[in-house]
Order: sequence, then C-alpha cells, then structure tokens
Amino acid sequence: MPSRRQGAGGAGGRPPAEAGLSIIIPLFNEAAGLEALHRAVSEVAGRLAGARRLRTEIVYVDDGSRDTTLAIARQLPASACDVQVVALSRNFGKEAALLAGLEHARLGAVLFMDGDGQHPPALIETLVGHWLDEDYDVVFTAKSHRENESALRRLGVRAFYALLNWGARQKIPEDAGDFRLLSPRASAALRQLPERNRFFKGLASWIGFRQMRVNYEPSARSHGRTTFGLGSLVGLSIEGLTSFSVAPLRLASLLGIALAASALVFGAVIVVQTFIYEETVPGYPSIVVGLMVLGGVQLIMIGIMGEYIGKILSELKQRPVYFIAEHDLKTAEHAKDGGGASAQAAAE
Repeated sequence: MPSRRQGAGGAGGRPPAEAGLSIIIPLFNEAAGLEALHRAVSEVAGRLAGARRLRTEIVYVDDGSRDTTLAIARQLPASACDVQVVALSRNFGKEAALLAGLEHARLGAVLFMDGDGQHPPALIETLVGHWLDEDYDVVFTAKSHRENESALRRLGVRAFYALLNWGARQKIPEDAGDFRLLSPRASAALRQLPERNRFFKGLASWIGFRQMRVNYEPSARSHGRTTFGLGSLVGLSIEGLTSFSVAPLRLASLLGIALAASALVFGAVIVVQTFIYEETVPGYPSIVVGLMVLGGVQLIMIGIMGEYIGKILSELKQRPVYFIAEHDLKTAEHAKDGGGASAQAAAE
C-alpha cells in the first residue's frame, strides 16, 4: 500500500533504505517532454526488473515549475515501478532539488539525471551494469566531446575546472555531468554530508570509493529551450567554486603577492631612474594607474571574501534547504489493480 510521509528539508526519522535503485529527476518547466521521458525511463525500469530483478522507483522533484509540469507529473502512471512526485514550495534551484530527491529516495542506490531528455535513458542499464557487475560505487557520465559548443564556452569550462581542481585532493573530471549512479554505500555517504550549500558534482567525487567514467553523446533537446543562459552558468560556477573549493581565496592571495612584488620592482626602477640616471619620473599617471589597479584588486578580494562569508552565514542560520508543498506516491502493485493513491502534505 502507498505510504504517507511528510518532510520539510531534513532526513530525520528516515527509514533504512531498501535494496534497489531510485532514479531522481529534478524538473523545472519540462511539461512538453515529461510524458515521453517517463515512458522511456519506465521501459528501462521494466527491463531492469525482468533481467536483473532490480526494484526501481522514479522520484520526480518539481522545483517550482511555472507551467503544467506538476499537473502532468501527478498523472504519470506507475506501470513498471513506483513513482514519487515531490513538489517544492518554490524554485530553490537544482542543487536543492537534487537534495530533496536524495532525501526522499526509498531505495539503496540512487541515479541522478536531468528532466530535459538530454540524458539518454537507455544509458541507465549501462551504469547499472558497471555497478552490479563490476562493483563500481560511483558511475558518472561525461560528454564525449564539446565540438558543438563555442570556443569561449569551452575555454570557460576548462578554466572553471582548472580553478576548482587546483590543490584539490579529489579531482573532478572536466566534462563530468549530473547524470551519475551511486551505489548504496556511496549514496549513504552523500547523505551524511551536513552542509547546506551543496555542489553535487564535487561532493560525489569527494566521497571517494571506486569511480568510473562513461562517455556519452547528449541527446538533442526535443522541446523548449534551456534555462541555463550565460548568467545562470556564471552564477552556478561561482556557487560551485565557493561551496566546494578555497581556490578563489588562494588566487586572491597570489594576486596580492604578485601586485606587491610588482610595486617593489616599480619602486626600484624609480630609484634607479632618479638617483643614477637623474631622470624625472612623471608622478600623476603612475599614481592614478596604481590607485586604480590596487582599488580594483581590493574590491575583487573583498567580493571573494564576501561570497565565503555569505556561505558561512547561510550555514550558521541552519535554514532548511527546501520546503515541500506536496508529496505524491504511487506504487506499481497498486497501479496494476487499476487505481492509484496520493499523499499530500503541507511543509512544516
């Protein structure tokens, strides 16, 4: 029988996970392609149940969609596996939606994939095979190439991961995406991490265990347009860097050292020109340029420190990462009897 549970951002009182696989799919304005995606994922779940006797469930997390995504998600059938629909009270962002899915997953292993259809559902069986047959704990996917992206974007991606991995003990592969599978012990480790500002790509690599990369070709987006423009990508990059790495602080320190060294060299040149060559050094331009450079660098450093202080403040406040407006659960056994049940709970 379907179960009734309530939650508002915590994992307290969560029952032990059962054996099986929870497929977590965050949604934001994906109404046009949601039914097709559900059919494809359900077919894979049916094949996994038949070939491997692996119990599966799909956990859809609606992150405050403004279209009919939630209404369509409520009507999705639980034909081959259980289906959960977790509706957040507003748009909290993808990282919060992934956490909500992780905390509501009832089975041991978890698999994260996007809801826009660009992560091919057929690849799920490959990821499961590496987990069950080869004992890998984290099986992540990465784009096989970026030839269809602009040179500026490729350069930005390389710079982001180079800065993120600078001095890191556990490197994050450059092209790694959110399409990944975690074994029961890897997902349990991920649940233990207490921070609220999360960067799942980094954390999934940081936990360690046996990890494997699988290259794939992203499917073309069949509907709508991506909500991740340049501004969103820059914001996500800053969020990821400040949540997972201290590299920006190191970079600011090195920049300060470089400027101090440059000032010393410039001062030595002025001394030589004045006392040895008896040349008059123009003062106004050098003063203005020096003040502008130092002022700009100081503002950059203050901004970087402000980002980290903001993260500290957020952690100290201990606000829930998300709130749930509605939670819906359909079990496959009940659906076969021709019915369905849902449990709706107001967030605490």
